[in-house]
Amino acid sequence: MTVKSKHVRIKGVKDGLVFLLDDKCPFEDLLSELRFKLEHSHQNILTGPVVHVDVKMGTRLVTDEDKEAVLSILKAQGNLLIRSVDTLEAPKSEVDTSLFLVSGMIRSGQVLHHKGDLLLLGDVNPGGTITCTGDIYILGALRGMAHAGVEGNEGAVIAASMMSPTQLRIAEIISRPPDEWGTRESNMEFAYLQNGAMQIDKIHNIFKVRQDLNVFKGV
Repeated sequence: MTVKSKHVRIKGVKDGLVFLLDDKCPFEDLLSELRFKLEHSHQNILTGPVVHVDVKMGTRLVTDEDKEAVLSILKAQGNLLIRSVDTLEAPKSEVDTSLFLVSGMIRSGQVLHHKGDLLLLGDVNPGGTITCTGDIYILGALRGMAHAGVEGNEGAVIAASMMSPTQLRIAEIISRPPDEWGTRESNMEFAYLQNGAMQIDKIHNIFKVRQDLNVFKGV
């Protein structure tokens, strides 16, 4: 069997090994290549003494089950001692208006949280969740749950290229039932609060809506 892809790179360092895992390929392909390299093409690293291993998963968003799947393959080799696992974490910021950019897919069971505004280049699948203290912008399909303004910011918005969420929430206000989203047009829209109720509008109206709200609030 020959594996031509290079989703897994193994780099030797002074005090061990670093496993660099591709964060763009399908997760199952990643696991298959990792397993193959350890069982076949890289057996030489398994014949020596204990080796310390650092695992770097890039910007891939992983569940606890995903992380354990990777670790179980590594731990099965006997002499590999896992020292650290680096996964995606939104950087902490004292400025809530900072825009954090993430590319990838939020799959079922995954939760992405950020303190500030978030721009996701990808889809949110059913069962996936995004939460932010600020705004959420999704250049993709929102089919899961999105919660903006989680610390009570009622001026936050949620925008997506395709709105088909299981739930929208801004501050403490929850959207209409998910079955009402089934027949919407596939144009980019955004959700916002007006008089304590969730409203939906086309994205090109976002500036006007926010301007009107600020005038209404006396800002």
